[in-house]
Amino acid sequence: MTVAETGSRAREGGFTLIEAIVALALMSLVLSALVSVAAQWLPNWNRGLGRIQRDEAISTALQRIAADLAAAEYVPANRESRRPLFVGSELSVTFVRTAIGPNIGQGLDVVRLGETTDRLGFVAVRSRTRFAPLPLGSTLSEQLHFGDPVVLLRAPFRLSFAYAGPDRDWKSTWRDAGRLPAMIKVTVRDAGSQRVLQVSTIASIHAQVPSDCTRPDGNCNDKTDQPNAADTSVRTLAAGQGG
Repeated sequence: MTVAETGSRAREGGFTLIEAIVALALMSLVLSALVSVAAQWLPNWNRGLGRIQRDEAISTALQRIAADLAAAEYVPANRESRRPLFVGSELSVTFVRTAIGPNIGQGLDVVRLGETTDRLGFVAVRSRTRFAPLPLGSTLSEQLHFGDPVVLLRAPFRLSFAYAGPDRDWKSTWRDAGRLPAMIKVTVRDAGSQRVLQVSTIASIHAQVPSDCTRPDGNCNDKTDQPNAADTSVRTLAAGQGG
């Protein structure tokens, strides 16, 4: 094989400089297009993922809140009182329920669901303390010292509560009443836009009156606390939903 034939075959088997430059230019265009698409797609993907995680966190918090509220017990503050220990306002609710949790044992807890603040802003917290009859003449703030805080929601989301009896007449407060509310509406609002989220829910209270009022031979001290047909139907419905 001559030198001329070897050089000719080498030129036929390789790339010329112009072909290499054109290939590099095309590759640069493809990479630029991919970077542009990724730059537009990744932020939307991140926002979508963040929205999903946020909705899951809110849904989990609402499920726990609804379960807590549904388990509220008709427990007076002391032997002299016939009214349940229940204080409901627009931004917090305090009630008695059966104690739950590891290493807690049997008994009752006073639970508070409400807002507080930390270095990041508003935060919705569940806190608890062991229930014991309150001395006569004392206030809840003097006798109840809550601990074991559990964060439910953080800013920009805020919780608010509304209360209704069997008549479904919603009120922003519920205190010093002879019965527990039949329903509690838990609303989640975006503090920035004031938009109410669709995940907001309504919790049905299982027990609204003392247990002796539900027995045929029961005798309630306060006749206004005796359940009527509407009360019974609401309790039956709530028990069916909770079961």
